Formats: sequence, C-alpha cells, structure tokens
Amino acid sequence: MVARAAELGLGAIAITDHEGFYGSARAHKAALEHGVRAIVGATLEIDGAGVPVLCATRRGYRALSRHLSDRHLKTAMLEGSLDGGDLFVLSGDREGPVLRHLLRDDKKAALTALRGLVAVFGRENVFVQIQRHELRDDARLNRHLIDLAGHLRLPLLASNSPLHAKREDRALADAFACLRHHVPLDGAGLLLAPNAERHLKSPREMGVLFADLPEALANTWRLAERIDFTLEKLGYEFPDFRGEDGRVLSMGEQTEYLRRVSREGAIRRYGCYRDEVRRQLEKEIELIARLELSGYFLIVRDIVEFARAEGILCQGRGSAANSLVCFVLGITNVDTVKHGLVFERFLSEHLAGGKQHKSWPDIDIDFPSGAQREKVIQYVFRKYGERGAAMTANVITYRPKSAFREMSKVLGFPSSLADRFSMLGGDAEAPRDGEERREGFENLMAGLLPPSHPRLPALENLYHAVLGMPRHLGQHSGGMVICDRGLDEVVPIQPATMPGRTVVQWDKDDCEDLGIVKIDLLGLGMLAAMEEMIEITGRLGTRVEPAGIDLADPAVFEMLHRADTVGTFQVESRAQMATLSILRPNTFYEVAIQVAIVRPGPIVGELLHPYLRRRNGLERVDCIHDDLRGVLGRTLGVPLFQEQVLKMSMILAGFDGGEATELRRAMAFHRDDERMRRVVAKLRRRMSEREVSEEVQEKVVESTGNFALYGFPESHALSFASIAYWSCWFKVHHPAAFYTGLINHQPMGFYSAHSLIQDAKRHGIRVLPVCCLSSGVGTRVVDAGTIRLGLDRVSGLSAATRERIVKERERDAFVSLEDFLGRVVPNAKERRLLAKSGALNGLPEAGHRRRAMWQVELPLFDDLLSGVEKKSGCALPEMTISERLAADLATQGASTGPHPMKLWRQRLGSPRLLRATDLEALPQGLPIRVGGLVICRQRPGTAKGHCFISLEDETGIANLFVPKKTFQRLRRVIVSESFLMAEGRLQISEGGQRTVHVSELGPLPGCEPGHVARSHDFH
Repeated sequence: MVARAAELGLGAIAITDHEGFYGSARAHKAALEHGVRAIVGATLEIDGAGVPVLCATRRGYRALSRHLSDRHLKTAMLEGSLDGGDLFVLSGDREGPVLRHLLRDDKKAALTALRGLVAVFGRENVFVQIQRHELRDDARLNRHLIDLAGHLRLPLLASNSPLHAKREDRALADAFACLRHHVPLDGAGLLLAPNAERHLKSPREMGVLFADLPEALANTWRLAERIDFTLEKLGYEFPDFRGEDGRVLSMGEQTEYLRRVSREGAIRRYGCYRDEVRRQLEKEIELIARLELSGYFLIVRDIVEFARAEGILCQGRGSAANSLVCFVLGITNVDTVKHGLVFERFLSEHLAGGKQHKSWPDIDIDFPSGAQREKVIQYVFRKYGERGAAMTANVITYRPKSAFREMSKVLGFPSSLADRFSMLGGDAEAPRDGEERREGFENLMAGLLPPSHPRLPALENLYHAVLGMPRHLGQHSGGMVICDRGLDEVVPIQPATMPGRTVVQWDKDDCEDLGIVKIDLLGLGMLAAMEEMIEITGRLGTRVEPAGIDLADPAVFEMLHRADTVGTFQVESRAQMATLSILRPNTFYEVAIQVAIVRPGPIVGELLHPYLRRRNGLERVDCIHDDLRGVLGRTLGVPLFQEQVLKMSMILAGFDGGEATELRRAMAFHRDDERMRRVVAKLRRRMSEREVSEEVQEKVVESTGNFALYGFPESHALSFASIAYWSCWFKVHHPAAFYTGLINHQPMGFYSAHSLIQDAKRHGIRVLPVCCLSSGVGTRVVDAGTIRLGLDRVSGLSAATRERIVKERERDAFVSLEDFLGRVVPNAKERRLLAKSGALNGLPEAGHRRRAMWQVELPLFDDLLSGVEKKSGCALPEMTISERLAADLATQGASTGPHPMKLWRQRLGSPRLLRATDLEALPQGLPIRVGGLVICRQRPGTAKGHCFISLEDETGIANLFVPKKTFQRLRRVIVSESFLMAEGRLQISEGGQRTVHVSELGPLPGCEPGHVARSHDFH
C-alpha cells in the first residue's frame, strides 16, 4: 500500500488496522524508504461498527495506545482522554456507525451515532467521510451525509477507504473476506465488494470523483497537515537500573556499578585483572557509557544472575559474544580475549542512532526449554509489571501449505485436495525464485488436478499472491520488551495465547526498527537435555561444569572426524556430517566454522564449498581485494560470518554502520528480494564512486550473496560451537547420560527417540524397555552402560497415572497384577496400553504381553462375575519379535528391540540390499541398491529442487541424493512411503563421505506396516 501510494504521488497514507497498530511500524519503515508520511491510527470497534481514529500528536498516540491496551486486557477504560484534540476520528465506511444506519434509511439513528462520536472525540476532531465507489446508492447516501455534516457543522472528508493497493488485487481481497467470514467464494454473496473500486487512487482520480465537493478534497489535505505525529516521535525509554537498595541509579552511577561488577567478574574469569583485560574492559565501558547503555547491560546481567541463582543453565549468544563485558558479567561464555573477537562487531558509535532513537545491541540468552525458561520469563513480568513488560509478537505469514489450504478452501475445493498437497510435501522447501517456484507448483498440481479444471488458474494466482503475506499474529519464542514509563503507551499490549503472558502488537523487527530494546530469552532443547546430563553425571559421582570442559579433547575431535554425531547439537544433520568428514576440525575455532559453514544441500553433484576447497589446497586463497585481507584472511577469503559482510561494505563502499547493518539484515534468511536488490544496487553504486574495479565488485556481490546469506555472526557461531562441542563431549565421555538427556527432551533435532535408541545400542549402551516395576517417570541411567526407558514413553498414559505408579511402587512393591491395578487404578485405555507396551510383563499374572492384554480385561474387582475363579494358566502364545516391535512402535514410537530392517532381512533376504556399513568398503561409481527406514527427508530451497533422504538400517544411516527430475517423477513414493529401496551409483565426496546418487527408487517390498517410526521431513 505504501509503495503504491508513493507511485501515485500521495504525500501521506494512514494504515488503520482493526483494534490495533499492528501494521503501523512496517508502514512507517516503508514510508521512510518511499518518501511518504505514514499516519498512525486504528479502527476502533464501537457498538459493533468500525471507526477510524488517527493520532495527531504524541500525546494522542499514547492515549490511544493505552486505550487499545485497556480494551484488549479488558481493564477499566480511561475516561475523558480521547477528546483533547490529539485524536481525529472519521465517520467510517459502510461498516461504520453512521452509514450502516443510512443503509437502512434510518436517519435518526445515523444522527445519534454521529453525535456520539462528537461527544467522545470533540466537535473539532470529527470528520464525515464521503465515498464514491460507483455503487447505485452512492448519491443517496452522500446526500444524507452532507446534510448530517451541515446540521452538526462538521467538515466533509473525501476518502476512498481502500482495501487493496491496485485494482487487480480485488480477487485476493475477496478471498480474505471469505476467510474472515468463514464462507467459500460461492456462498459469500453480499459479503464481497460489488466492484474493484476500493483501491488506492491518485490525486487526479480523486479530483475527478469529487470535483463537485472541493471542500471535501481540501479537508483531506488540511487533515494531513494537522497531523504532526509519526512513529519517529515514539519516545520509548529503556528502564534505568535500580541499585541493591531499590533506588534508581543515575547514568553515572550505573556506569560505575557496571565498572565495579565487570572488574569483579574479570578476576573471577581470569584469576587476576591483567592489563590486557583491563584495557579492553575500559574501552568497552567507555563506549557503553557514552551511548548510555550501562543500565541495559546491568538489567541483562540481573536476569542471568536470577537464572544462575535458580540453578538454571544459560548462555548468551549472538553478536554479544564479541563483548568482554558480557563475558566477565557471565552473560556469555566465549572468551573474547582468547579468540581475538572485535567488540565493534557488537557495539559501535553508529548505534547511537538517528535523531529520534538509538539502536540497541543485540543480546540473546539461551535457557533450557520448558519450565526453566518460563521461570525466567515470569521473573521479568513480576519485576516490571503487567504494563512494563511483554513478549514481542511474531507475524505468522502464509507458507505453501497454509496458503494452498486456505485459498483452495475459498475456491470450494474439498479439504482432501489440501491434504494431498501437504502429503506430497507441498513446495515448502522449493526454490525461492519466482519462476522456479511457479514451475514447481505446476509440476505438483499436475498430479492433483486436471490442467483443464476451470478454477485451477484462480487457485494458482491466489496461491502465489498470498505467499509471504501476514496470516495472523503469534507470539515470539522468547523476545521480551520492557519500558520505564508504561509500555502500553509505546505500543498496545494484549493477552498472549499462553496464560500469564502478554504480547505487544509488533514483532521483533518492528521493535528493532523503532529503537525498542528486545531481550531474547530463548528456549533451547539441547540446554534442557544438557542440564539433565550434568545432573545425571553428578549423581553418578562426576561433577561436570560446561565452562570447565577441555576444548582440545582429542577424543571429541576424533568423533567429529568420523562424523559420528547423531543427536549432538548443530553438527548432527546429514549436511553437517558430510562436511565434517571434509573439514575434519582440529580446533575449537574450526568447530565454530563447521557450525557456520553448512548451508542446505552442500553436496550437489561434486561441488564443494569454497572454504573447504581452499583449506584442503584445491583452490587458491583469494581475499578479493588487498584492503580485505584483515577481514577475510581468517576464513581463507570466504565471507562466512555476517560481520565480514558488514566490514566489507564499510571498507570498499564506504558504508557507515547503519548502512552496513541494513545490508546484513537485507541478506537475512527471511529477506525481502526487492529490499535486497535495492541495497545491492546501492553497494555497487558506492563501490563505483570509490573506483573499485568491476571485477572486484562482482566478487563482492557474488561472495556476499552466495556465502553470507545463511551466515552466523562469528560470535554466534562460537557460542553455538560451545554447546555443539559440549554435546559431543558428553556423547564421548558419558554416553548413557547423553542419550538419557536427549530421549527425555524429545522432540528435538533431526532424530526421533527410536533412532537415538538405535544409535545408543550401536555405541554399546544397553537400553532396557519400559517396566512398571523398574521405570521412573522419565528415562533414567541404571549404570554407566545401561539406561531404562521411562513411563512417559508410553503414549496416552496420563501424567497422573505415571506419577502414581512410581509413588505406589516406592511405598510398597507390587506383588501382583491385581495389586497393581487396585493401587494405581489406570483407566481401561491405560491398562491396555501398559499391557501392549510390555510394561506389565514383570508382574506374576502377566509374564508376556499377550497374556497381560488378556488379564487386564478380566473382571478383577467386584462386578457381575465376582466370585468366579480366575484360571492361572493361559494358552495364549507369546508375541513374536515382529509383533513386539510393532507394539512398541504403536505405543511408544520407539523400541529397544531389533531394528525393523534386521527383521526384514531375516524374513526375506531378497532382493539383496547393501547395509549402510557396507558402503564404506565400496569404490566410487559402483551401481548399488540400498533400503531402509526413512528417518529424514529434506528439500532445501537452495538445493535447486534436489532432495536428500536418510535411510536407517540396523548398522547405521545411508544418505541418498535424489536429483530434481527424479524427485519430480517419484515424488509420491518419496513422500508417502516409510520404507524405501533405492538404486543408484555410489558417490564419494572428499573426506570419504558416501552418498547414493539415486536413479530409481520405490517402496521396500515385504516390509511390515507396523514397523514405522517418525521421520523428520522437510524442516
């Protein structure tokens, strides 16, 4: 809308979302880019009718923001705060309080409604909207509106009340109307706009439409001139830090306090306050003080200190790990002095910001996901109050599956069509390029609808039009904003879907653009698992502190060289394993590079990442330009980290800090292609002005586009590398604790509990099944080489029943099935689940699953058959291994028994298939046939339509590369079959990683349908 307004020559545009400022932040940013003024407003619902309200001043904005918060939080409304001349109100369109009465020819009710607006907002602040949409009753309605305005001495305002930017967008607007009213297009009727006139119109078009009402046109411009407020004048302020006595500290006092606790932290970290550390700390604190950010660092430290006091594992990451202050305060765990990190990559003078607001440094903190992180979030809510803290929103956009489902629903297609689209993988990881995406969609639809279907063109157009557009407002995973003087005056607050939380109406990028500080309190499943690993090892007699783990352990690097990383953090994917065997990291910094280097689909044909080629001597080091050697030398001339992109633009194009940051943000994963083109064009222009050669320009643009797109900040990579290394260390030295922690925190990562159990067995860990006589609520370690699955593995067994089993068993051992059932009192479904899972086998009357399944159905209590003697014998045969495996997978999604492929080979053995381990001894190019259980399907957007599949058997994992054409031909089989058999040639990449280049692929014949485990597909 804003871009179109600029094209039409409009000087200002107001975005008035229903009951909020949801789109105002993005409209403001777009308006700055296009030279248009974005007026802030909202459509209030008054007596069921929509009333547009515009903010004329900062005071009016604050009043309306608080009013909206009151409405959403259902608290008492402010009285007398909306009529001070700081807010302007329009009478509304056909859904407004005035026109809805005139549509029924009720002039008295319309007059009453208009007087109501005057009473609330003041006579000088109410405008009567006049609209001409080429509808039959326009003239009649406008005559009445003119009469009403004259009667109450109110000004007229010419308006088009646009619903869409261009005339051709009407179809999408109609589709949204159908979704809003939950009706298909065929049944929408009068809910749809009669024509396409409600689009943005140029001043000339509006002049023609309202040539007979020049005062209405003039009032439009007068109103815009009377509105002084834009979001540049938001006036957000971050809280000042309070001292130990509760007193608010001055800026100087906050800096001195920061200096003191930093010095104490440095002594704690290094054992002394050596000169190198002192100089760096003073340099950082001086800049922090100059930018008035001391309180920010102290508040983040306070949050971390709370977590540590509660025994909650946490670690800061992102660019904050470039800061020595963050390291000595305990916010991060990366030693910036040791690794030579540059503070300016985290905080520099340009962050002083523009005239209206400063930008804030980005500090993200990872906490264990679940209850531990929630403790920290609730601490922040308690400390800053309901109106002082809230979560940031997350704008959920239309992705392929949701876009197809909703647009096909609007057009009247059955839901089964959307189900088939989703089953075939949609094009969730299809190329981002428009033409390739359209081609992929057409190929997919060829198997779903006949090309001649009359509604297929409409479906295709709506599908592509809605992709990437906002769908609904969600809650960010952990971003929190806090404010010193009422957050509800800065941005409206509303309840989150999760009890005990509130959320602002803007997402994290909106907040950042407007200088609102966001502290990310993120949940990380691996930290939750690692917290349990630490607790387990401590219980077994070995106290482990992650910060004290040796980062040069040869056994860890040996495991990384083998790519034996199933279940570890960040280095566990198929792509990571393929690259590990090539990079073969030998230092912690190389683990950080390993974390950052992998992009989707690194092995396509025989292409290797330039860094790997250069490191292994296959390509010469090229730093692009002599002035970039200091920036790119550490990564052999390849920009792997976002800071490098920033520095390159500053050195060669003369970008200031803000411009360089804009380039980095434009290249983020969720980048806007148009935004990216504009920034790159500016980069080229500025390099040309500085007489940088065309050859160097091409290399800069190509390298940043190819290799920095998915790059981490270097400090972020180091932070993640710490967790990655720690997880590998636990797998090497405490495997039982490692697998127990992972199994208890599923789902997480690439591998299901079933795959983790299989990997544990391959590493010599004995995995015992669920047992009501021995299992705890969760999986637990029996000894250094044995783990026992927990009762929580049984799907459908309530938490209360699990707790009761353990509690009753601790009180007194179960002596019989009747004793167990009488004391635990599981319901009928739970009794059957426990019997089928084998958890009751240890009880005398049970013995084996089939007998237990019979016994739990017998009348064990006083019922119709009481007194009937129960027979102790049982003629039911035991389940076969295959049946037990199927029962395990049905009740637990995992099994401690043999792998399904081992049973398949024992049962059939033909056609002969190679095992995963057999591939290690075979030469390049050999025709082979493999088969197994699908545990992962991936089709990255950057892999040009190629697909990657991981097949698991009893010996390990075989990786398949499915070319684009083969995937398109065999898509249905690939996405729908749980066991696959593939034929192709063995491809050996540098480092010895084996991949099967697939030519033919089909379902594995003779496999048992009950032997299916969960797979990780298209994430």
